[in-house]
Amino acid sequence: MTDIEIRTDFIQLDQFLKLARAVPSGGMVKELLSGGGILRNGEPETARRRKLVSGDVVAVDGIGVYRVVRI
Repeated sequence: MTDIEIRTDFIQLDQFLKLARAVPSGGMVKELLSGGGILRNGEPETARRRKLVSGDVVAVDGIGVYRVVRI
């Protein structure tokens, strides 16, 4: 699991995955979501702009697992 630091109270899922360098673009996030390739806190995620907060864990199929950490 890789910790990704944010300086705000929340971050949108698509922005978070780009920050983590898990995806190169928002379009790839959309594709992964439609195929069930993203889990948030162990549950399938469907919303590209879901607000993530510190402690949320995002797993991207075949790419990695990332945790939101607020600094």
